[in-house]
Amino acid sequence: MPAHKIALIPGDGIGVDVTDATMQVLQAAAAKHGFALAPTRFDWSCETYLATGRMMPEDGIDQLRAFDAIFLGAVGWPATVPDSVSLHGLLLPIRKAFDQYANIRPHRLLPGVEGPLKASGFDILCIRENTEGEYSGAGGRVHQGRDNEVAVESAIFTRKGVERILRFGFEQARARRGHLTSVTKSNAQKYSMVFWDEVTTELAADYPDVTVSHMHIDAMAAKMVMAPQDLDVVVASNLFGDILTDLGAAIQGGLGFAASANICPDRSAPSMFEPVHGSAPDIAGRNIANPIAAIWSGAMMLEHLGEGVAASAILTAVQAVTARGIGIRPGSHGTDAITAAIMEELA
Repeated sequence: MPAHKIALIPGDGIGVDVTDATMQVLQAAAAKHGFALAPTRFDWSCETYLATGRMMPEDGIDQLRAFDAIFLGAVGWPATVPDSVSLHGLLLPIRKAFDQYANIRPHRLLPGVEGPLKASGFDILCIRENTEGEYSGAGGRVHQGRDNEVAVESAIFTRKGVERILRFGFEQARARRGHLTSVTKSNAQKYSMVFWDEVTTELAADYPDVTVSHMHIDAMAAKMVMAPQDLDVVVASNLFGDILTDLGAAIQGGLGFAASANICPDRSAPSMFEPVHGSAPDIAGRNIANPIAAIWSGAMMLEHLGEGVAASAILTAVQAVTARGIGIRPGSHGTDAITAAIMEELA
């Protein structure tokens, strides 16, 4: 029986709760569909930072390299560790070290879930460039604390980086409904975003079967609210993609349904899967957190590992549960109850 080696990083807050729930479901799916998961837990978190001064050990990346995939629960505890420290100490180094340049986030309403919009028939796949752009970390501060203090943050866009995320998006669009929307702000950012637009136009010639649209980020935000059903695959830079996917989570019913994958497409390193709801310290350990986003992320991980039948079975179970009204609104059902219902449907 094949065994997939999984690195589990529950992280902080409800990350622990939803990781435990997800692994129950994944292990049940594995047993039913004839494969095995071999998880190894890494207790790297803000608590680790407070004890050691590091979010993960100095050799943390080397420890993770041998795994087939990484599952992250959540990271962050703002009351004690600034988000700028926790993010740059764990999540971003993993994404960059393993060249997980494609961040994938699906946005659609699960059965029974009512979003804030009148529209219900949307199915959007947001693809965010994940390793450069506005989050490259190029910059600095001088004269700190003085009235002449200067802060500089440079967005870095390489042809390789822009081309490969767009090609990834074109391939996804080709496998879906054949439409790609490239999001920039080229009317205001006349170097980086005009460059992005030009590369999009160049690559479009290689994908004549895909219809391409160019939209500015502000117009795209309005589009996701007014006519999300018109969108298929959306590709954006690191910052723009980050913003749009939170909007996508809102229109699909909230962060409790927001799954994501950080993909290394050539599989030269492990990819990482995570819900994007954050650590929610105020409800941590109280059996309140909705585990659906994490379980959906786990299904995406199984799909990536070649276990598509099991991944589909999990999503079918999740949809059956939400159709019964379980887990469709905050506070309606606890973590354990939602997990048990999904396990029941999966069986």
